[in-house]
Amino acid sequence: MSTLTTYQRNHLAPTYDHHVGKLYPAMVRASQAHVVMLTEQGLIPAERGARLLRGLAELRADTTATPAYDGSFEDTYYLLEKRLAAACGIPTSELDVQLARSRNDLDAGVFRMLLRDQLVEVLQRVLDTGRTALDQADRYADVVITGYTHRRPAQPTTIGHALAGYAEALAGQAATYADVIDQLNVSPLGSCAFAGTDLDIDPARLAELLGFAGLVTNSYEAVAGADHLVRVGTINARALATGARLARTLMDWLSWQWVTTPGDFTQGSSIMPQKRNPVVLEHLVSYAGQAAADAASVLNNVGAAWWEDSNNATTDVQVRLWESNDRAERFFALVGGFLAEIAPLNPPSREEIVASGATTTAAADALTRHGVPFRAAHSLVGRLVRAGGPDTWTPEGVRAAAADVAGELDDAAVADLIAAAVRPELVLRRAQADGPGAAAVRAQVGVLRAALEPVADRLDAVRGLLRRADEALDAVAAELGANRA
Repeated sequence: MSTLTTYQRNHLAPTYDHHVGKLYPAMVRASQAHVVMLTEQGLIPAERGARLLRGLAELRADTTATPAYDGSFEDTYYLLEKRLAAACGIPTSELDVQLARSRNDLDAGVFRMLLRDQLVEVLQRVLDTGRTALDQADRYADVVITGYTHRRPAQPTTIGHALAGYAEALAGQAATYADVIDQLNVSPLGSCAFAGTDLDIDPARLAELLGFAGLVTNSYEAVAGADHLVRVGTINARALATGARLARTLMDWLSWQWVTTPGDFTQGSSIMPQKRNPVVLEHLVSYAGQAAADAASVLNNVGAAWWEDSNNATTDVQVRLWESNDRAERFFALVGGFLAEIAPLNPPSREEIVASGATTTAAADALTRHGVPFRAAHSLVGRLVRAGGPDTWTPEGVRAAAADVAGELDDAAVADLIAAAVRPELVLRRAQADGPGAAAVRAQVGVLRAALEPVADRLDAVRGLLRRADEALDAVAAELGANRA
């Protein structure tokens, strides 16, 4: 093993270690498509193209670990050249694999392929989690709980209403992930260093063989652009931040024993035998922080780069995005798995909800239905609350409190006020389409299920495109590689 220089030891070697496992297989695949295109275009003789394709097939089939970095090659790309030359039985000087191609467009293309493949899996997890949240929202649309604002009891709602709300956020995130995949899935290959080539290459054929839906319009943007990288980091940060907020709310529900604690998502205490800690929820909050840090790193690196090919905006952000995508996939797997297992345990009782004051807004609203101005109704209910909880209110006390605030109230107004104040379950009858009424929540579930389906169709279309491209590339590479003239 050669002695590594300071640069090799402190940058090239660790970068290689981080990158080779992902970059090398993708570079081999991209090289197969490139050699097919060069051969079809007559830019290299058929027998030379066949030799390269046989060598690349050998590299693709080789499942042994890539070698440790020893300084005999600069990076993953030069490892590919070294191994391809050996597989073909020729010196590297006789290779044509880099004809009409730069590491710049190769790196840009391979990175899009890798991010695309990862985000396909992330999006599947988001869709699965959304469907799970909707299943549970439908199931528990009539389980009344206390809704909070600013960490204080606010109004009655339901478990179903809260989970349908999270599902709506997931539906929006799913659509954004699909949009990001579409932005990623255009090919920069053929742009070479950034200005293309005078050779008669066929970039569209390359794109087709690698499952890209089209081409980047401008060859400078193809190599210099990084907006798609920023979008990957920021959608992960955004989506995980929303999920982390749900995780913190779930921590409260578990602590208050409103819902069961899924055993598969807990860890025992090292000293307290009674404890099963739902630490997965803490990890989810940490995941969101890590996603935000990765997004910030990408933004900082991209913003520090020139408007040209630059390691700041390419190589140096790759690991951050790979890890962000891997974390996002695991995050949604955990959220979906957790939601699938929760069930009501001891939701807050009628008495607890009433004592918290959460029903008083509904009580004030009840008065307004009888012609009492809102501010007067609000003031009256505030006066009643200061005198005692709703369970202590009487018709006589309500009339006395109303005398100099809301005037004389008829029997129907008083009865409606007290009923709204002491019957939190009335929220289940609320007709407002976006509200917590049980029928409304179940209607929301139907709307949101329908919203997920077009995104699922888009995901299926991408998967189909990638599958057909793989099959076509395998077939043409085998056919051209069989040429031994």
